[in-house]
Amino acid sequence: MASEKIDLQTVKHVAALARIKMSDNEMKEYQNQLDAILGYVDKLRELDTTGVPPLAHVAASATPMREDRRREGLGEKVLNNAPQREERFFRVPQVIE
Repeated sequence: MASEKIDLQTVKHVAALARIKMSDNEMKEYQNQLDAILGYVDKLRELDTTGVPPLAHVAASATPMREDRRREGLGEKVLNNAPQREERFFRVPQVIE
């Protein structure tokens, strides 16, 4: 299944939707780049992926877990640099009425 080529009207339409002003030269350049990307996708479609499970992330575990243990906070070190503080807390402007 070969993809259709991207025409200049499609590039203009997408640029208008995204509210991006582009010169004619830029549109032609993007048209060529999008055509190249679709060509790469066509190449990937030629691969036999039978028996290959879908993949959401290349790493086995996206976020390694650390031991959940209590640690000493930064305490006074951080509060000493605060522009305003109230006892052991940062004082910030009210954001919710």
